Amino acid sequence: MNLRARNLRVGWLLAVVAMVAFAAAGRWQLGRMHEKEAMLAAADAALAQGEPQPLLLASDPGRSSAYDRARGTGRIANATVWLDSQMRGGRSGVRMYCVLFPDEGVQPMLVDAGWWPLDGRRTLPVFGCPAGDAQTVRGLLAPPPSTGIAHGEPLAPNGDARWLAARLDLPAIEAALKLSTGLAPRVLRLDPQRAPADAGVMLAPGERDLDILANTLTPDRHLGYAVQWFGLAISVLVVALVLTLRKTK
Repeated sequence: MNLRARNLRVGWLLAVVAMVAFAAAGRWQLGRMHEKEAMLAAADAALAQGEPQPLLLASDPGRSSAYDRARGTGRIANATVWLDSQMRGGRSGVRMYCVLFPDEGVQPMLVDAGWWPLDGRRTLPVFGCPAGDAQTVRGLLAPPPSTGIAHGEPLAPNGDARWLAARLDLPAIEAALKLSTGLAPRVLRLDPQRAPADAGVMLAPGERDLDILANTLTPDRHLGYAVQWFGLAISVLVVALVLTLRKTK
């Protein structure tokens, strides 16, 4: 085999490896797009439900990835967890999570009580969860926010019965709060609409929404990245064909 033929084979081998890698990345992006489209469809279907479900449904392990409208009553624990690095409208802030002990069932659950912006000094809000009061809550039962790539401690104390969380690590929160029973696998995203009859955590300050993709890529973004990866694979093929034809001539 002469040098030209050997270089041609090596070049095509590298091109095939690159094309396979780019195509695999594109397929992964398409898979994530379909997953998130399914999540949005499930959340929309849950919000269209006529009658809210009981809070007890949050403890159902078979529905840990599902979405349900829910309503119930319970008592708020003396603990406030602020989830850091939460974006809203292009601004960075924190989300306030309270621990609710529902009147129905034995498993406590996290309640997303809203988003709050942080100033340049990153000073956490002075208020916290309304501990001890009886609460009536309603909203969307949803999986907790993705923890992403875990690094560092998930939770750090920030005052009396207050914690700043880098990610919503349920076992870490259970340990910090010394809960005798584990937290429910789903959280309650409070309804953005506040009614005059609501009290306590339902009227807690902060901006609320039911956007389940607030801190992650949307399906459209995944589709855009998939097109880029597939475009790179096609570009490598075109370049390889052009170089091969030139060498042949």
